[in-house]
Amino acid sequence: MPHFWWVNHNQTARQEIDGQYLWSPKTERNGARSEFYNNMRRASPGDLVLSYAGQVIRYVGRVAEFAFTAPKPAEFGSAGAYWNNEGWLLPVFWTPLNPALRPRDMLEVLGPHLPEKYSPIHPISGAGNQKAYLASISEEVFDTIVARAEFDRNMLTLGGSNSLTYQAITEHLDDVAEQKILSDVGLEATIKESVIQARRGQGKFRANVEAIERSCRMTGVSNPSLLIASHIKPWRLCQSTEERLDGMNGLMLTPDADLLFDRGFISFEDDGEVLVSPRVDGDDLRRLGFQQLVWEHFGFSEAPATWRTRGFADPQYKYLAYHRSEIFVD
Repeated sequence: MPHFWWVNHNQTARQEIDGQYLWSPKTERNGARSEFYNNMRRASPGDLVLSYAGQVIRYVGRVAEFAFTAPKPAEFGSAGAYWNNEGWLLPVFWTPLNPALRPRDMLEVLGPHLPEKYSPIHPISGAGNQKAYLASISEEVFDTIVARAEFDRNMLTLGGSNSLTYQAITEHLDDVAEQKILSDVGLEATIKESVIQARRGQGKFRANVEAIERSCRMTGVSNPSLLIASHIKPWRLCQSTEERLDGMNGLMLTPDADLLFDRGFISFEDDGEVLVSPRVDGDDLRRLGFQQLVWEHFGFSEAPATWRTRGFADPQYKYLAYHRSEIFVD
């Protein structure tokens, strides 16, 4: 069953509709957490979104991926100049709503269904609420809006296959980071080569990780030919050469485990306890061979004790903390 959302994006509607995504900072300017920004991480693939800009709803969207960390899109230009550069990017497939609708004109029927707290618009004036970005709404609000217009439901249902994907976006972000490294006149050529090799878990980075992690923490596989040197804090998000090459910022994982970890469907506590996202499908985990994760995920009575790997070293803690807070889909 999808969840329903309403986004107020006056400043960036054109860029986000054209680019098929939503983007928000992670916190307000003063560092405070925002319910509307936190909702970016709560949205799930298949959820439906109403786009509100210029006091009008012109598009309906379908969430295509879970949100993930990404820099503020360059196409925003001067919009949101005071926002932090690092935020949440949520891929969304958009389709037009015809005709465009003005919520203020239907407040008599819409108002009673608006949320009492964290509403996207004022229930009496119909004006967009200050600081409201992505707001959770009821199915009644969504249905009240779309019942008065038409949109391509079939295209919306299929939307995502031709919208931005996590792999495509992160590959692009890696490319951007690589170009910055190549153009850095302060880095020696040998260092640049090592850092770029680290992007794909090769070279000096892999050697540094193998000196610490000898097997996959998920499967126990120890054959190096079957293992990927994976960054804990993603390569594109590292702030320095040291972080990108630090063996403490890496794990040796089998390809399936690497995908789950990279996408934030699993993570680890410092003591080695395996964390499983509550929004990953248990059947998919079982099909991948992670039966113990399925037991933990559903709380089966025959489940063994909490699945733990060996504990991590102190220098790994900061990277694991970043993964749990910024990558793990909780």
